[in-house]
Amino acid sequence: MSEMNGGEVSPLEWKFSQVFGERTAGEEVQEVDIISAIEFDKSGDHLATGDRGGRVVLFERTDNKEHGGNRRELEKTDYALNRHPEFRYKTEFQSHEPEFDYLKSLEIEEKINKIRWCQTANGALFLLSTNDKTIKYWKVQEKKIKKVAEMSMEPSKATGNGIVATPSVTSTPKPHLTNGFTDKSYTSLSNDLLFPPGGIPSLRLPVVVTSNETNLVARCRRVYAHAHDYHINSISNNSDGETFISADDLRINLWNLEISNQSFNIVDVKPTNMEDLTEVITSAEFHPTHCHTLAYSSSKGSIRLIDLRQSALCDKHSKLFEEPEAPGSRSFFTEIIASISDIKFGREGRYLLSRDYMTLKLWDINMDSGPVSTFQVHEYLRPKLCDLYENDSIFDKFECCLSGDSQRVATGSYSNLFRVFGCQSGSTEATTLEASKNPMRRQVQTPSRPSRSLSSITRAVRRGGDSTSVDANGNSFDFTTKLLHLAWHPTENSIACAAANSLYMYYA
Repeated sequence: MSEMNGGEVSPLEWKFSQVFGERTAGEEVQEVDIISAIEFDKSGDHLATGDRGGRVVLFERTDNKEHGGNRRELEKTDYALNRHPEFRYKTEFQSHEPEFDYLKSLEIEEKINKIRWCQTANGALFLLSTNDKTIKYWKVQEKKIKKVAEMSMEPSKATGNGIVATPSVTSTPKPHLTNGFTDKSYTSLSNDLLFPPGGIPSLRLPVVVTSNETNLVARCRRVYAHAHDYHINSISNNSDGETFISADDLRINLWNLEISNQSFNIVDVKPTNMEDLTEVITSAEFHPTHCHTLAYSSSKGSIRLIDLRQSALCDKHSKLFEEPEAPGSRSFFTEIIASISDIKFGREGRYLLSRDYMTLKLWDINMDSGPVSTFQVHEYLRPKLCDLYENDSIFDKFECCLSGDSQRVATGSYSNLFRVFGCQSGSTEATTLEASKNPMRRQVQTPSRPSRSLSSITRAVRRGGDSTSVDANGNSFDFTTKLLHLAWHPTENSIACAAANSLYMYYA
């Protein structure tokens, strides 16, 4: 990420690309259709979404296929790429169903919390999906459709796959051995059963023929269950291609993809007495290239880097990243808004991005004294924290993402808005976009000093009533429409984000 310290890079101009599941004006959104997870695969050719109804929907990129060869090769040959990245619906399957834990009298909802792509093999796609308690390993593969040919065909015509359909039993004279004995091995049928000469004409074997048509089949290869007492908030693949982690509020478990009945507890923050509990795990992710390193965040705003080579149970961290509290700034909400909702490693693994309620922070894993950069996401909400607490919005968990070159970061906000910031030293890029067909429609002019806008916020959030507020420019903000989930394409400036049940895609 040498660009971070390089020259000024001009802000990107974002354009609308596609929308899937667009709502018509006034259309009511079904709870089960709301998107709860988004993930690109490593190549960027496939995109997966999960929803609250337990479904996983897959999309595949089409603009590469139409031109033949991948996009990078076309760029090297100065191919005029006038087309923007395009995806199409590929398939969907029901990943999780609602369950009931009879021992704990607890309903387990089917909502997909996270999706992670695994390594592809033999043209098949593999991915992990999880709800609150159970992780599943899926294989999605194209299979040729086999069809049954016509049943009542003439035996001479009924050929398929080299097999001739003939009557199952024919009546021919029984072979006799010497001394008048009959060969009993000839038939095991009762002697009482007599068949007419030529067999029974209506009894035909079905002929199965393999057609050239293909059908996508999703098959669950493994189920990793009964390993978490608390809700799973994260899953992350290891770069070794063989293992992955799953994290809940108090524990992180290490799994082998091929072994579903055994996992190893590698992090346990549960105190002997639960009354002594002061923080919980909120997110965890493996380092993209170092298979022995992973990071996890906490509700107190800290990130711990651990090395799996140090011990079997990683009670001690190798590095701790946290920002010291500013003197005199503590309030009732300080700890709540400091809680980190998501962490993501940059592609090279040197930088780590974290999202708390008010800010995005970029950390250099070689420098634990403080974040490299801090980005204010919606500073205009600071005077409204009391109202946000009363309507529970302050507990919303926003995700974050980095661009493939780690030059930019993005995260969501309210009113279906999302922010894109430049990471380079001295960059002032701070774009606000709306998840709609016209992303620049509600541009929010970000002041260089966010405090300037605070005095102009005139409308409050009333509990149980109106859920909108107004910023310095007169733009209203609706706290019921929030953009929690988004993902950045691994190699291009393309973002996929979820607004309720709609998937919006943008490019620059």
